[in-house]
Formats: sequence, structure tokens, C-alpha cells
Amino acid sequence: MLTPEQLAALSPEQIAAHLSGPPEHRAAFVRAAADAGMADAQAVYGQMLLDGTGVPRDATAALGWFVRAAAQHHVMAINMVGRCYDLGWGTRPDKARAAACYRIAAEAGLDWGMYNYATLLALGHGVDEDRVAALGWFRKAAALGNAKAINFIGSFHEDGWVVPRDLKAAAQCYARAAQGGDFRGAFNHARMLGRTGQVEEGLGWLRRAGASATPAFVEKAAAWLAACDVAAFRARGVQAIRSATC
Repeated sequence: MLTPEQLAALSPEQIAAHLSGPPEHRAAFVRAAADAGMADAQAVYGQMLLDGTGVPRDATAALGWFVRAAAQHHVMAINMVGRCYDLGWGTRPDKARAAACYRIAAEAGLDWGMYNYATLLALGHGVDEDRVAALGWFRKAAALGNAKAINFIGSFHEDGWVVPRDLKAAAQCYARAAQGGDFRGAFNHARMLGRTGQVEEGLGWLRRAGASATPAFVEKAAAWLAACDVAAFRARGVQAIRSATC
């Protein structure tokens, strides 16, 4: 076990060597740094526990480490405390507490805090519904390159929330979100392509969406495709979005 003094004395090359080993060795090294009080390590170790990377998955312990890092004003850790309360990871869900964490992270300039806080504002979860404020935060996150925020802005344009309904603007947002790696953006981009007859390109984006989407999203999308008004999507879209799991 390395002491805090030994950890502080490590060169970047030595740190890289510790992090290049098997997952269990990386986790042990990060845990040592977390025990030494390093906020970055505490946040990373919390994520390792949440994901089960190199250690058994333990959401309750993960939340504890996020809280310790958040107490040192680690902005991503503050956001992750919000995620835990938002989704019930290691604790009972508390949307109001999640919103409070997200707002702190958002006001500190973290794009994920902006996106998460905007999502709760848009849906009225844990806070009063305020789509105007939500759009403002989504735009701030989008300006920092957050693909999920860009996709949500597309939904505002498609549904006519706050802004006039504008399918062209929606399609542009979805395309940007898809290119930025957001699976919801990829699915929405595919939908828009199908509407304009660009079926083959749309099917390609459905495959990309399915490759990174959650299983729950894939099934929801497959149900939509099976009943949509684009014949080619009804015939081939379900297979396309499920292709990564077939």
C-alpha cells in the first residue's frame, strides 16, 4: 500500500505504469489514492464501484466515495451524487436532491450537470417544470459539445416546446447529436432520414444507435419501428437496431 507521500512523489510515467495493469491492479492503485484523500481518485474509484471495474459492483459504496469527493468540491463527483439520487443507485431515489446536485454542477460549468439539471426542469422531476430554463441549460451544454443536450434541443424544435415547431432545425440537431455519438440522436436522425426517403442511410444510423443503446431503449425503438409509417423501416428497421445484439 502506497503512503500519501509516496503517491505524491510518483512521476507521470510511474502513475501511467500503475494504471496500465489489469483492472484489479488499477482499482487497487486508485483506491490507495482515494484513501489518501485525492478527490479525483475518490471520484474515479466511485465510478469503478458503480460499474464493477476491477472491483465487485457496489452502488452504495460508490455513492459514499462520490460524497467524499463532492465534499472537496469535485464537480463531477457532485454530478454523480445527483445521478445516484436521481436513479436510485445505492440509495432511495430523491429527485429534489438530485436536482440540487445537478444545479451546483451546472453552475460550476460542467456540461453533464447542465444536461442533467435541464432534463429534470424539462420533465418537472424534483423541481417545478420550466421548459424555458431547461432549454437555456441545454443550449449551454450544447455549446460545450454535449451530444445528448443537442439531441434534446432537437426534441424542443420537433415538438414545438418553447420555440416554434421547426422540423428542419430538429433534423439538424439530431444529425449533430448522432455524429457526436448519442444513441438517441442516432435514432432520431434515422427517423428524420426515413421521413425524407433516405432509407438506407437511415438504416445505417439505426444500426449505430443499437450498437450503443441500452437494451430498454432498443426494445422501445424496435416497437416504434414495427408500427411506423415508413414501410422500409417496418420491414428492416427492427432487425437493424437489434443487429448489435443478434
